[in-house]
Amino acid sequence: MMNSKELLVENENKAKIELKITGMSCAACSARIEKRLNKVDGVAKASVNLATERANIEYDMEKVKTADLIKTIDDLGYKAERIENVSQDREREQREKEIKRLRMELIASAILSSPLIAAMIFMLVNIDIPFLHNEYFQLIISTPVQFIIGFRFYKNAYHALKAKSANMDVLIAMGTSAAYFFSIYNAFFAHSMEMGMMKELYFEASSTIITLILLGKYLEAVAKGKTSEAIKKLMGLKAKTARVIRNGVEEDIPVEDVQVGDIIVVRPGEKIPVDGKIIEGDSSIDESMLTGESLPVEKKAGDFVTGATINKFGTFKFEATKVGKDTVLSQIIKMVEDAQGSKAPIQKIADQVSGVFVPAVIVIAIVTFAIWYLVTRELNLAIVSAVSVLVIACPCALGLATPTAIMVGTGKGAEKGILIKGGEYLELAYKLNSVVLDKTGTITKGQPEVTDIIPLGDMDELEIIRLSAIAEKASEHPLGVAIFEKGKSKFGIIPDPSRFQAIPGRGVAAVIEDKTIYIGTRKLMKEKGINIFRIESDIAKLEDEGKTAMLMAVNERVEAILAVADTVKENSKEAIEQLLKMGIDVYMITGDNARTAKAIAKQVGITNVLAEVLPENKAEEVEKLKKQGKIVAMVGDGINDAPALATADIGMAIGTGTDVAMEAADITLMRGDLRSIPTAIKLSKRTMRKIKQNLFWAFIYNIIGIPFAAFGLLSPIIAGGAMAFSSVSVVTNSLSLKRYNPEK
Repeated sequence: MMNSKELLVENENKAKIELKITGMSCAACSARIEKRLNKVDGVAKASVNLATERANIEYDMEKVKTADLIKTIDDLGYKAERIENVSQDREREQREKEIKRLRMELIASAILSSPLIAAMIFMLVNIDIPFLHNEYFQLIISTPVQFIIGFRFYKNAYHALKAKSANMDVLIAMGTSAAYFFSIYNAFFAHSMEMGMMKELYFEASSTIITLILLGKYLEAVAKGKTSEAIKKLMGLKAKTARVIRNGVEEDIPVEDVQVGDIIVVRPGEKIPVDGKIIEGDSSIDESMLTGESLPVEKKAGDFVTGATINKFGTFKFEATKVGKDTVLSQIIKMVEDAQGSKAPIQKIADQVSGVFVPAVIVIAIVTFAIWYLVTRELNLAIVSAVSVLVIACPCALGLATPTAIMVGTGKGAEKGILIKGGEYLELAYKLNSVVLDKTGTITKGQPEVTDIIPLGDMDELEIIRLSAIAEKASEHPLGVAIFEKGKSKFGIIPDPSRFQAIPGRGVAAVIEDKTIYIGTRKLMKEKGINIFRIESDIAKLEDEGKTAMLMAVNERVEAILAVADTVKENSKEAIEQLLKMGIDVYMITGDNARTAKAIAKQVGITNVLAEVLPENKAEEVEKLKKQGKIVAMVGDGINDAPALATADIGMAIGTGTDVAMEAADITLMRGDLRSIPTAIKLSKRTMRKIKQNLFWAFIYNIIGIPFAAFGLLSPIIAGGAMAFSSVSVVTNSLSLKRYNPEK
């Protein structure tokens, strides 16, 4: 067994890289690149996404270099480069350039093909227009379409065949070339034709197929651009400039030039450029882009601010702590990009089919040609049927079925404040049947408040608050902090006690104005010999209400009970009701005693309570549920939730919680609103429905189309049109997800 030190050394050599790939035309291309990369010594895992045109590779730096990986892809006839070398602006320019080029080629191809289509229509109704049917005229206008406009297909086919593989371009090049060269044969070399008969030319078939496929590629490119609109929206949130103080002078600089430690001035109405800590001034900040909370949040010196949030009222200065790719917004964008580039397990079906699809189609086309020719002795029929088979087959639709839906689904999630790390989690979420909710900070606000003050002696309520606040001033425990904040709200400045001692797990001891004060649990009182028998019923009543009862003794006599409670978030009950209606079992997990835990659970409608669970045992409880055959989501916000988040089938972190929890989670709920859980599950269900629809149509299209073409029931032109629009229909179906609102 490998020890931890060996494991650490092994992990030091592991690296991940994302490459931008250009030149892929169909699923066979992405499958071939992926297969070749996975064969490279030192590559642990490679995944290539056709829709995003990206490769994600995990590799061993000792065995293989980045340059070797890029060369492997380049040798296959594609172009690869590191994603960090491709800026968002450059990527957008490249996409717009490709769309513009496709549009120009499409227009030119349509203009040149239109006389050929007209000639075919006139021929079908036995109208002879000599110049349209003239073989020289048809040859002259079809040749530029075949070899200049259609050059991209020959080029890509050459690279595919050179790499001992085949893709969609091979099918198109073979099919259109067969129609083109057979037309030349019929026009100039087939002397056996009867004089006066119209020659059987298929120039219009080869030209029209290229035109229709270009139309499909153009519409597909435009649609694919729309699938990544979520990223564009997130990018648009970034501030463009920052007002920094350098050498005592304020100057506006591009946000990219801001460095950690820079002092930045923000005025009312301006976007905060980067993440940082306020050092002077105070304000109200609109953080709705991050949390979904519409009300501005009050900030003062010492508080942290997040880049891209909006300063509403005051002017303040803050010190930049995170810039560039380290800011919260940049991390969110990276997470969404990674998710859109990932693969869902269901895509393996399409990948496996794509790997053998094109060679299988070529074999079917050859068999079709042979059977037709042997049975009918009609070379024309044999070639036309074989060409139809080559052209009707479409591995593009298979390759786009899953990634386009994943892109739109994860983008839709990002709009709703749900960051999904990968396609596999989007696929798994709809299968969940159990959700485990951490109590503090997840179901509750995580900020205890004093709810009850019960005097037990001669001391009035204000005096109890004053003394208890002084005693708890130096306490770091959340319950102690709640008591101190209560005193601060009543009296403003709270003086220090003469003496202070924290008693771990029990409470605090302090000396104030020559009075010895203890604040804490029953156990503390019993240890100090203070009798609390007469107030046991009062304590029990408060605990039944989900409150933590703290006892205050002055000079060894109990003077008061202070009840502190972590209040339930406004939307927790509604979210849990939604989950229960969806048939999902909901569990609450907490370190609180059973009585307090059940009281909180009752408030929100939870019957399954896992109480008195130590932080280190939360993962064990999740594992127990998994062993019962349940598909479990764990939802938490703290550092101590990270092991349980990692153990669950899906870990969901509350975005308002700690970075460690977010890192361990598979889905991050940025708004801290539990209603995002049913929203994520509904989004998963709808996305999977779209993926299954896409795969069904991609498969059924080929299952029906290829036999139709083989039996001579489809002309090459209809086959080409159907092939072009199959990809467009898949992308369009995925885009319809954008209209879906999972919050309803």
